[in-house]
Amino acid sequence: MTETRLRVELAARAYDIHIGPGLIARAGALIAPFLRRPKLAIITDQTVAALHLDSLREALTQAGIEHAALALPAGEATKSWDRLQQVIAWLLSEKIERDDIVVALGGGVIGDLTGFAAAILRRGVRFVQIPTTLLAQVDSSVGGKTGINTAEGKNLVGAFKQPTLVLADIALLGTLRPRDFIAGYGEVMKYGLLGDAAFFDWLEENGPALAAGDMAARAYAVRRSCEMKAEIVVRDELEHGDRALLNLGHTFGHALEAATGYDGARLLHGEGVAIGAALAFELSQQLGYCAQECPSRLRAHLAQMGMMSDLADIKADLPDATGLLALMAQDKKVKDGRTRFVLARDIGQAFVADSVDLAAVRAVLEDALAARVG
Repeated sequence: MTETRLRVELAARAYDIHIGPGLIARAGALIAPFLRRPKLAIITDQTVAALHLDSLREALTQAGIEHAALALPAGEATKSWDRLQQVIAWLLSEKIERDDIVVALGGGVIGDLTGFAAAILRRGVRFVQIPTTLLAQVDSSVGGKTGINTAEGKNLVGAFKQPTLVLADIALLGTLRPRDFIAGYGEVMKYGLLGDAAFFDWLEENGPALAAGDMAARAYAVRRSCEMKAEIVVRDELEHGDRALLNLGHTFGHALEAATGYDGARLLHGEGVAIGAALAFELSQQLGYCAQECPSRLRAHLAQMGMMSDLADIKADLPDATGLLALMAQDKKVKDGRTRFVLARDIGQAFVADSVDLAAVRAVLEDALAARVG
């Protein structure tokens, strides 16, 4: 299988996304041209370290690159103030300089945390993303959003910091737990829902093969997702317009993650996005923007893929509708005191709604909560 290379055209901040199998074995050769001196630091988590750190170390050693690694606990709780301070202190102890590179080896948590650390260390050092999960390969590793969670909400503290390079080795996806892979599929599906109905058609036909391990299907899904994200990021790097479309499902999903304490055992980010997308389409239908066929079709595909699609699928206590609305009000996408939602007129036709009747949102939430006990 041949490697694909995409370019994110952001002038002085432009970078390449490499997509294909076996990239981790070539990481040293691919990163070396960007180094001012043959030294870098790696941030990873303990689960990923056990699976892939040795391969990365070998590739760096073969390229003559000195390196050190810090492995953090796995899980969403690692995107915290405490872990950020730990990463910064460790990078300073390793004498990482402004012209050096920090490598994020892991999923979205490690990428977001490492990117934020790189953004603020010495007022900005460069970093490379080596995403190891489907979610990270198709979404969080591309576009430069970095940050941590707080008690008030998800990703409320962070910075825009574009990577220097992204290496999406699709062979690494074979080491994911089925639940983690399918959760990441929520972000893949999002791209079809927000702006490419033909891609959603393709996913309905090829999603099961993709989940079962079809490498060609996985490569196409990652490539198409990255193409769509790169196009949107180039148009709106700092999320003043079109980029907000990438938050389809996230206003609901982030509130659900906060409500479950960012506990991946109860709810993973991609699962929250999938449920949130279903709720967003339900809200769109209730407000008269799309036909009932749209949320029904979406939920049918989620069922086809064995994914969460309703609040009833979350095996944890949840707040009532008032509590969930309060969590949404803390969302970073709130503008002028109003919660913004990404809604849809059809599959592949999403739009940003700045003024949504919260009574309608409450009704959708109350119906979904009632189904948990009905």
